Amino acid sequence: MTAAEIDAYLAGLDEPHRSTLAALRDLLAELLPDAEQGLSYAAPAFRMGGTPVAGFSAAARHVSYLPHSGTVLTDLAASDPTALEGVGWSKGAVRLPADRPPPRALITTLVEARLAELGRT
Repeated sequence: MTAAEIDAYLAGLDEPHRSTLAALRDLLAELLPDAEQGLSYAAPAFRMGGTPVAGFSAAARHVSYLPHSGTVLTDLAASDPTALEGVGWSKGAVRLPADRPPPRALITTLVEARLAELGRT
C-alpha cells in the first residue's frame, strides 16, 4: 500500500473531481498524519495499523467520502440529525459535490467518529 497508488488514481480523473479529491486527500493527511495511504477495494484509503479509517472515490456526478464503517454515518445521523444536512449519504458513503471543496467540519467529525469507533481517540 503506497501513496503512489493514490497519486495514480487522482491522475486518472478529470476536473473538477481531481482537485476536489486532492483537497480531501490533503485534509485527511492533516487529520491522520500517521496513517498509511494506498488503495482499499480499488479506492484511495488511509489506514492505521492496517485498518482503513477513511477513504474517498469519484463517481460520475459527485465524489464520495468513505468512512470504512457501516455504523459511523447512521450513528452520527441518530446523535446529531443536522450533521449530514445538505449531503446525500448511505450507511457506507457521503456523496459530496465534485465542484466544491470538501466540508472540513463534517470530514473532521467523521474521522473523529471512526477513530473513536476503533478505540483510537
